[in-house]
Amino acid sequence: MPARFFPIKFLPRYRLLLLAGIAFLMSACATNQRADYDYTAFRQSAPRSILVLPPVNRSLEIAASYEFLSTTTLPLAESGYYVLPVAVTAETFRQNGITVADEAHALPLPKLREIFGADTALYITIERYGVSYRLIESAVEVGAAARLVDLRSGQQLWEGSVYVADSSNQNNSSGLLGMLFNAIMHQIVHSISEQSTLRLAHTAGFQLLYANPARHGILYGPYHPRYQTD
Repeated sequence: MPARFFPIKFLPRYRLLLLAGIAFLMSACATNQRADYDYTAFRQSAPRSILVLPPVNRSLEIAASYEFLSTTTLPLAESGYYVLPVAVTAETFRQNGITVADEAHALPLPKLREIFGADTALYITIERYGVSYRLIESAVEVGAAARLVDLRSGQQLWEGSVYVADSSNQNNSSGLLGMLFNAIMHQIVHSISEQSTLRLAHTAGFQLLYANPARHGILYGPYHPRYQTD
């Protein structure tokens, strides 16, 4: 069968379409690229200590604030910061009549600095926590946002968010009945045990608060070997 060739007069049109397609893909890639995070204020502040405020809980899980709070110290300490003991901090708030996280978040920065003496305060808001039930699946999920504020200047140094989930239908290829059965069993298991939620909370805490400038996390602190190398 003889080879077929496009007429010469059609070549410019196909060339233009090809170039236009390449240009579109390049522009889409450029649009999807995340801009570099501005750490100027963070580096100028050079914080050494962090006060973790009780997280504000927007989820339906009552224990979310206390459980997520327990996951914050280790990633921050391993990142090179002195973290004020969260149990002592919570007790200090309680003794001063602050029993709701929103009230702690509303306190003036100079007052926090006066009471605790920390360089910075970490404000956390929990958006999702625990098991969510859907039509043909259930999922254990943890979602939170955080921002680090300099208690000396009032300037925000960093902000970030995290979302992790464990779905009942991950890697499930057994059809609709299998998905329904899997979802029911998943709900039963996670209604009995809180370990999966707490495990995800620790995972989320590390992803959100461990130093990782390459992914727009906080910078390494003064007690870390990589301090001022990022």
